[in-house]
Amino acid sequence: MLNEFTYCPRLGYLEWVQGEFADSADTVEGRYRHRRVDQSAKRPAKKESEGEEEKVVLHARSVSLSSERMGLTAKIDLVEGEGARVTPVDYKKSKRPHVARGAWEPELVQLCAQGLLLREQGYECAEGVIYFVGSRERVTIAFDDELIALTLERIAQMRRAVVSGEIPPPLEESPKCVRCSLVGICLPDEVRFLRANAAGLPEPRPLFPASDDTLPLHVQHPGAKVAKRGEVLAILDGDALLTEARLGEISQVALFGGVHISTPVVQELCRRGIPLTYLSSGGWFYGFTHGMNHKNIDLRRHQFRAAEDRSRCLLLARRFVQAKIANCRTLLRRNHELPLDQPLQQMKWDIEQAGKADSLEQLLGVEGMSARRYFECFDGMLKLADPLFPEFDFNGRNRRPPRDPINALLSLAYAMLAREWAVVLQTVGLDPYLGFYHQPRYGRPALALDLMEEFRPIIGDSAVITAINNGEITANDFIKQMGAVSLTAEGRSRFIQTYERRMSSEITHPVFGYRISYRRVFEVQARLLGRHLMGEIPDYPAFVTR
Repeated sequence: MLNEFTYCPRLGYLEWVQGEFADSADTVEGRYRHRRVDQSAKRPAKKESEGEEEKVVLHARSVSLSSERMGLTAKIDLVEGEGARVTPVDYKKSKRPHVARGAWEPELVQLCAQGLLLREQGYECAEGVIYFVGSRERVTIAFDDELIALTLERIAQMRRAVVSGEIPPPLEESPKCVRCSLVGICLPDEVRFLRANAAGLPEPRPLFPASDDTLPLHVQHPGAKVAKRGEVLAILDGDALLTEARLGEISQVALFGGVHISTPVVQELCRRGIPLTYLSSGGWFYGFTHGMNHKNIDLRRHQFRAAEDRSRCLLLARRFVQAKIANCRTLLRRNHELPLDQPLQQMKWDIEQAGKADSLEQLLGVEGMSARRYFECFDGMLKLADPLFPEFDFNGRNRRPPRDPINALLSLAYAMLAREWAVVLQTVGLDPYLGFYHQPRYGRPALALDLMEEFRPIIGDSAVITAINNGEITANDFIKQMGAVSLTAEGRSRFIQTYERRMSSEITHPVFGYRISYRRVFEVQARLLGRHLMGEIPDYPAFVTR
């Protein structure tokens, strides 16, 4: 991590202290180029010299060394030499840079640290070699006093940063950020923008892709089995193949109802960090399986401290509720067939009252009143809400169980949102079960429910409105039994497609100004909440669509 810290102190801190990592094309290619170098080290070969003494010729790969005195551990790509005189060789996938010292500072410091470790083991080490795979050149680097002093200073700086417990600030409009694999985790421009309260700063650069290359895999066929075939997941019904999905193209796997999955699949998903979620056939979220928990315990410590602070909980809860009401109001204004001057004005007043609430209980009352106003107008956004289609009459929110088709769709949409947020929060290192507005209760993902509030109207409700108004869901897609209404398997499948299209659609971020998919927005919002909890930014920027 010394290389990363020298390149960017924030990057080194994120990877070493907080356990963050993300692949890019550069890191994947680098591992591929290192495949031969990373072979296990072999014993040094002995060779008889022409003189009387026998000299040892070293040519050892992937050599691990450490020093308690220096507080360093390293894995050296290659150590070569003769007798007590050795040279560390470091492989880099890039071409040789045309700079005075033959390499950039991070590579020089990393190589020199390896040389110092070899000296600690009693070897003579006056120089090292960097082999640039891209140009097939060996560059010899002398370990002079200047480089040694620089290396020791970088080691001391990194140790001080680790002990301080404070993440270094992001670089300012640096070109280094453009190719950094952690740019979507670090959020350098976004953090600087929010820290300065946008005063005089340009809008953040769109440094990471607007949408993911991977998508969720939903499996709901009754009795289906998920099996692994090489790099592919096969969905089987008995011996019949229903479909296949490449592991590299999957962001998460969702199992609905009685779907079976093999142990090798679960192990592979855990190894790759792909979440596996379990839902009832009706969409009720049961839980998920994930690989080893995120290593950033410091983030969870800040989360738990904040959750014990009632005033801080109230500040965050106000943000969540105000954003939810504002987004409900926007959805009504855009989609209702009639002018709604009075309800919209009342909801605007609700936003102001939510910002003044003195307690979580008072805030809950404001939210409940605003939700009633919103759902009283909800049917005006449905093109089929007329006497010709009595199946889709909507007279307010009901659940557990839903008693009409619209509420059945809303319940499924909200269950999928809760699942989505639980997975995102687990992925970024937050505990989805400890919230600030929704108070902890056994088995309830309270923080997931907190953060989904502002997205209920613009994701869940919007998907329901789209599915009904576009005729993707019809009255034949529902089953009514003993007063409860649920979706058929075919109807549920079509609605999931509508929901996923909404998640993949792009929007201009209301704070940062760049285009981004809703799926990516979830991760950005979760990481910004983490930055706020750890004191990097003053407030959590709730997502309020324009």
